[in-house]
Amino acid sequence: MMSKRDYYEVLGVEKNASEDEIKKAYRKLAMKYHPDRNPDDKVAEDNFKEVNEAYEVLGDKSKRSQYDQFGHAGMGSGAGGFGGFGGSGFEDIFGDIFDMFGGGFSGGGRSRRPQKGQDIRIKVDLSFEEAVFGVEKEIKINRNEDCETCNGLGAESESDVKTCSNCGGSGQVKVNQRTPFGMMQTVKACDVCHGQGKIIDKPCKTCNGKGQVRKERKIKINIPAGVDNESVLPLRGEGEPGVLGGPKGDVYVYFSVKPHEFFEREGNDIFCEIPITFVQAALGDEILIPSLDESKKKVAQIKFAIPEGTQSHQTFRMKGRGVVNPMGYGKGDQYVKVKVEIPKKLNDDQKELLRKFAETSGQHEIHEQGKSFWDKVKGYFN
Repeated sequence: MMSKRDYYEVLGVEKNASEDEIKKAYRKLAMKYHPDRNPDDKVAEDNFKEVNEAYEVLGDKSKRSQYDQFGHAGMGSGAGGFGGFGGSGFEDIFGDIFDMFGGGFSGGGRSRRPQKGQDIRIKVDLSFEEAVFGVEKEIKINRNEDCETCNGLGAESESDVKTCSNCGGSGQVKVNQRTPFGMMQTVKACDVCHGQGKIIDKPCKTCNGKGQVRKERKIKINIPAGVDNESVLPLRGEGEPGVLGGPKGDVYVYFSVKPHEFFEREGNDIFCEIPITFVQAALGDEILIPSLDESKKKVAQIKFAIPEGTQSHQTFRMKGRGVVNPMGYGKGDQYVKVKVEIPKKLNDDQKELLRKFAETSGQHEIHEQGKSFWDKVKGYFN
């Protein structure tokens, strides 16, 4: 199977394109490749499906953000897919015009088309370790599901469901309406069955004729290593049920990562500050510092060599010891900033040793670098 093309490439827009630019590009291509304009043209049909798939993702803020982070892999199974041409396309382009006249010119009405179910959004809190190493979590979602008593029928039995005589089961009726363009025949929802096309004589007592009940479901999800604040994990087909046979909605899991005791994170890089003594800074030393242990999926201690003559606030880079990129593009780095701590209390012997050190190293006098700084200060205030 051929790999999918980049969605931005499909629509012919840049990755920083605005919502307006994406919508305009989609409309132009949808009109170009629509089956009504290209009958019996398999290439145009495939292009039309590809354009619809790209727009379903890039035209949705949440899906676009997820796609920008994880690419096609983050779309899950069935992402952006269409079962036919009813999902979007030519009708949606001119849908706003149709709505002006009550839902359509041909008696079809947009409200009677299969519609995708509503999406569900939830937030999941993660520890720093869970975010950088990945974890399996169980989440709870509340959604509508078919009533088990009536199997979604909404009635006690099939014989209790009657076709609406007012609309003939279509759920819609035609009416003549005077408009600025003259008399127009428009379509509206049937007042008797409220657009359902059926009348229930004996509603199911469990769901009160709705055919659905609200339930809490537990779902296990695998959170990939490297997610961060504002990362989104889509769960396709786990949302609310569709309308008139439409597909189920999706669940979007938003992550909130708790701060860590030692580390700060920027993208896939991590930063920490390590205190050392002025003796360690001057002579060098080997110390233990916190770092990510990917094999054990925890923060562990590793050996770190402090070079001789290290200065306070000097930063060292440890390549490849950062966070795994969730899209599989390598790993970040760890940056270690050392902070030299100066003792606040010294006994007489310690003070005497430091005085002798200052005399032998000439530090009882102002160094040229320090002298230059204080000369600048004097010049500024003079």
